[in-house]
Amino acid sequence: MGHVTQFCRALLDMVLPPICHICHTFILNAEPLHICPTCRERLPLVSSPSCPLCGIPFIGAGGDHRCGACIIHPPGYDTARAHFLYEGPIRELIHSFKYNQRTHLRYPLALLTLEGLSGITPDHHPHLIVPVPLHPSRLRQRGFNQAVLLGTVLSRRLSLPMLPDALARIRPTEPQISLTAAERRVNVKGAFAVNRPGHIAGKRVLLLDDVMTTGSTMNECAKELKKAGAAVVVAATIARTAR
Repeated sequence: MGHVTQFCRALLDMVLPPICHICHTFILNAEPLHICPTCRERLPLVSSPSCPLCGIPFIGAGGDHRCGACIIHPPGYDTARAHFLYEGPIRELIHSFKYNQRTHLRYPLALLTLEGLSGITPDHHPHLIVPVPLHPSRLRQRGFNQAVLLGTVLSRRLSLPMLPDALARIRPTEPQISLTAAERRVNVKGAFAVNRPGHIAGKRVLLLDDVMTTGSTMNECAKELKKAGAAVVVAATIARTAR
């Protein structure tokens, strides 16, 4: 049956070649990402040296080391992983997914997120996935929670349960995109609560969202998960900004 499926897929690709999600050209022998090799080369990777806590990359050579912000104010999560910088083609792809209703992009974006988790240590390997929640008013406006859509794909690929209602956003917040770092911290302060602490206690949690900017949202969510007894919180996103 598997050989028949592969043959049918190959035949379909010959008749209707898949299109690259970024440049929209036809791709022969496309991989599951449906991103052509040229566009794949253009995706801006997060590379060493970087901070082992928040994941922000440093300019220049040397080894990984904690950034000044994490030394002064250690984050609530144990480590943060993002595979890409939030710029160029990956920014456009996430923007189309999040704001243009192109929800089919959840699959390639989740696979790219998974690549960023490839080097995770056994001590951090998660028991479950918790997506960052939207406030009900924002969810009604957008129609979907991008973190939940990503988590559905990762849940299947990693064979891990996802608890979409483990965290709740208990008050509406202003969109973070227009705020300074200090304003972002104030904006999300006390905005989250754990609904199901019994499912969190003692567990290693993969906290999932699409983009990390200052890390304020992830930090607040992680603090609540730790209060509920989470043993480890790994903050995972597709991409992050360079602070």
